[in-house]
Amino acid sequence: MNSRERIHAIIARTPADRCGFWLGNPHESTLPIYHKYFGTTSLEGLHHKLGSDFRWLTPQYAVTTYRHPQGKGLFDQWKCKKSLGDAGPFSEFEDAEQVHAYEWPNLEYLDFTEGVEQLHGAGDKYRASGFWMPFFHDVMDLFGMESLMISMYTRPDIVHAAFEHVCGFYYEANERFFDRAGCDVDGVFFGNDFGTQRDLLLAPDQFDTFILPWIKKFSDQAHRRGYQVLLHSCGSIHRIIRPLLAAGIDCLHPLQALAHGMDAETLAREYQGEVAFLGGVDTQHLLIEGTPQQIKEEVRRIKQVLGPHLIVSPSHESLLPNVPPRNVAAMAEAALE
Repeated sequence: MNSRERIHAIIARTPADRCGFWLGNPHESTLPIYHKYFGTTSLEGLHHKLGSDFRWLTPQYAVTTYRHPQGKGLFDQWKCKKSLGDAGPFSEFEDAEQVHAYEWPNLEYLDFTEGVEQLHGAGDKYRASGFWMPFFHDVMDLFGMESLMISMYTRPDIVHAAFEHVCGFYYEANERFFDRAGCDVDGVFFGNDFGTQRDLLLAPDQFDTFILPWIKKFSDQAHRRGYQVLLHSCGSIHRIIRPLLAAGIDCLHPLQALAHGMDAETLAREYQGEVAFLGGVDTQHLLIEGTPQQIKEEVRRIKQVLGPHLIVSPSHESLLPNVPPRNVAAMAEAALE
C-alpha cells in the first residue's frame, strides 16, 4: 500500500496497513533549521526524508495563480491592517449594495498552470488540494473582527452579501481548478479557525447561519467530483463537530490537543468511526519542551486511542522554530512504526 492509497483508505475509514503521517507545513523561518539538521535542501526533500504520506498543494498561495494586472491579491485587505481588530472597509457600510459594488476578485485572472504542475509531481503521495478558502477570515478582514461579530446581529444582510461574494468566488475558482486538475486531486483541504482555546469564536447559531451552509456547499462540490473533504480549524470546535459531519466533512484537522474537548479520549469516545482524524500531537508544549522519548510515547498513545483512522501530525501544521528537529524526528519515527 503506497502513501496515496493509505491516506485515502484512512479518510474513507476502510482498512489501511498503518496510521498515516504528515509532517505538517514548517514555517519558512523553521526550514533552514530543519534542513541543516536533516541534510535536506527543499520542503519536498524534508517530507521525503521523514516519510510523510501527505502533501498539501493548494493553488491559492502559488504566486502565479492570481494574475491581477495591478498586482492585487485575492482578499488582501489584511495587508493594510495591524490587527484583526482594526476596522475594515465594510465596517461603515449601510446596505448590501455597497458590498456588491466593492472591487471583488476576477475569475478571469486565474492561471492554474503552476498548481496543476505541483499535483502532477506528487508521485504516490496523497494530494490535498483545492483553494484553502479561509472565507471566515477574509470576511472578518473586510469588516474588522469586532465589527463582523456585531454585524452578524445588527446587519445580517450585509454580512450575508459579503459571504456570498467571498465564498462564491472560491466556489467558482475551485470549479475551474478541478476541471484542470481532475483525478490528480485526492481531497479538498480548506481551513478557517472557528475556536479559541476554550470555546467557539462565535455563537453556534451564528455559525449555523453564516458558516455551515457554505461548508456544506463546498463539501458537496468536492464529493460530486469524487474527492474527500478535509476541514482545518484550530481551537475548541467540539460543539460544532456533529454539524460539520452532517455537512459532509470526512476528516478533521488539526485536533488542537490542549483545547477544550479536543483531547484524543473525548474525540475517540464521541466520534470514532464517524470521521478520520489528522493531527493531535501537541505543539503548544509537548513538541517544544518534551524529550524525544516523551514524543514517541505520546504518538503511540494517540495512535492507540484515535487509530486506525488517524493521520499523525502536529496539532498545528505550521511548525515554528521553537520545535526542535530531534522532536520532529521522534514524532515521525513513532508515527511510521
